[in-house]
Amino acid sequence: MNRLGNGIVDGARDALSRIAIPGLIMLVVYALIWISGDAVLIRVGTQMFINMVVVLGLYSFVGTSGVMSFGHISFMAIGAYAGALLTIPPAQKAVILPDLVHWLQVADVSTIPAALLAAGAAAIFALVMGVALMRLSGLAAGIATLAMIQIVFTVARNWDDVTRGTGSMLGVPTNTTLTSALIWALAILVVVVVFQRSRIGLRLQASREDPHAAAGVGINIYRERFIAFVLSAFIVGIGGFLHGQFVGVFSPDSFYLSLTFVTLAMLVVGGMTSVAGAVVGTVVISVVSEILQRVDQSVGITGMHEMGLSLIMLLFLILLPAGITGGRELMIRRDSFRRWRRGPRAGDGEGTAEGVSESAA
Repeated sequence: MNRLGNGIVDGARDALSRIAIPGLIMLVVYALIWISGDAVLIRVGTQMFINMVVVLGLYSFVGTSGVMSFGHISFMAIGAYAGALLTIPPAQKAVILPDLVHWLQVADVSTIPAALLAAGAAAIFALVMGVALMRLSGLAAGIATLAMIQIVFTVARNWDDVTRGTGSMLGVPTNTTLTSALIWALAILVVVVVFQRSRIGLRLQASREDPHAAAGVGINIYRERFIAFVLSAFIVGIGGFLHGQFVGVFSPDSFYLSLTFVTLAMLVVGGMTSVAGAVVGTVVISVVSEILQRVDQSVGITGMHEMGLSLIMLLFLILLPAGITGGRELMIRRDSFRRWRRGPRAGDGEGTAEGVSESAA
């Protein structure tokens, strides 16, 4: 029993050490935006935290399994549309979606249950698609997931009774604020770190490093990937719900290749194999993207934003393929917890930065 207790405590400390610095980065960025009081910065910051939820969800599959996915934005689309159908007032749905099935026509769900249900719809879609997709690896998996986003995009553009087709979904409640987006991002950070350090997550990371050796010691790679795929779909679905409840109006074009490229750039630039990389990459690309958009507007050169992000991603792939974090977690060393409990002693290096280190994922 004592061993079990020690194991739980050690596991909690390990998780906390991995959450602390990425969480602190989120809180510092939030504080700076909130103190500024600038409406434009608040809007950019809110979208940044929403994207962070999506990128953390993307990391929970791509980063832990090593299998590239170009189709996760399809889960975001499902989350956004499902959330809209659950939260738009029934009287308004009767006008904009007169042919909607009755049980959705009268549905009026509050924010948090609607977010979980919308994410559940994305997870169900992942359950169906994952049966076949998780048997693939490498280039085949990437092409298959690209087909997945094309399927969702095509269905959304043609299912007039549910999505309004090529028209925009209107009247979605705008409940996502800077604070609520931060809270969701922090909650998802905890979930992803717990999954990363779970038995499933560790086995999946082992298969990422050497799939043949992992299979040789009895790891069921298909099962571990399947679980991670469904979990990531659920998280990205929450991101889609938050996005829909932030912009209020969206169409199928909002969830296609452009957003796929941006979220992948965030993960690659930060460091594809670490939670800290997902957080750092989202912050960096959000800042750079906003600067490029403002330059684009002032100079009047169309496409500078996309070209700039493409160039940045290309440079990172060439010069820093492991990303800003080098694929490592930004962690507080375990012995720091003992020092905080007993206080500083001679020789502890008080006043130095030795308590903070980068440790392998």
